Amino acid sequence: MGIIQRNNVKQLPHANPDAPVIIYAHGFGCNQDMWHLLTPEFATTHRQILFDYVGSGSSDARAFDALRYSSLAGYAQDLIEVCDALGLSKDVIFVGHSVSCSIGILASIQRPDLFSQMVLVGPSPCFLNDPPAYSGGFERADLEGLLALMDQNYIGWAEYFAPVVAGSQADSPITAQLAGSFCSTDPVMARQFAQATFFSDIRQALGRCTTPSLILQHRRDTLVPLPVGEYLNTHLKHSVLQVLDVTGHCAHMSHPDQVASAIRHYLSGSDSCVLP
Repeated sequence: MGIIQRNNVKQLPHANPDAPVIIYAHGFGCNQDMWHLLTPEFATTHRQILFDYVGSGSSDARAFDALRYSSLAGYAQDLIEVCDALGLSKDVIFVGHSVSCSIGILASIQRPDLFSQMVLVGPSPCFLNDPPAYSGGFERADLEGLLALMDQNYIGWAEYFAPVVAGSQADSPITAQLAGSFCSTDPVMARQFAQATFFSDIRQALGRCTTPSLILQHRRDTLVPLPVGEYLNTHLKHSVLQVLDVTGHCAHMSHPDQVASAIRHYLSGSDSCVLP
């Protein structure tokens, strides 16, 4: 089985084969379709690559390995293997959402030559509170309860969790797209990704990441409170923090114009930092 087929890799059409490359990495429970409002913003300036992690979207589920995907390292390996299969190196711009920000950081540590810059949309190095030094937003019991609901009633979990992630009403288009993605994912594979996502802690690895990064923090995000973005900005070398005046966890879906503007500004070499 080839990597391109395994991870459902898509290269969007572009006239210039030498144009700079953006690779997009989706979050937990999502798939590459979540970027469809953002990619048109860079259609004329960048080659754009989309993929699904094994166990998500239209990836080849036969490639799922419970041991490999029990930690974020397995997903980082997916990302590296996709880049290698396409012959990408050095000047790749990584754009990740949510847990993919941590995955991208881990991949950049393993392969410092791979990405020239990273854009981290709604990142969290650890969702768990670790007082007094760190507030990730959740107590362990909260996350264990969330996973227990997945086990007991997967559809009910999806219907509950989607509006929390979207930061909008249950009948909003973004909520509907998220719920549809959650429900179309194999529950066993989704449960594995959830465990790896919500109980990972990459804080100790942050100091080894040398790739410049733009942190895009949502101002009102139930999953990732503002202090998390500030923590990352402090501990990630060569990072820039920008706080988007957005509710929810998915600005690339709800406010793609703001995300595109922030990315363009960052890639142009103009640092910006908007604090709460």
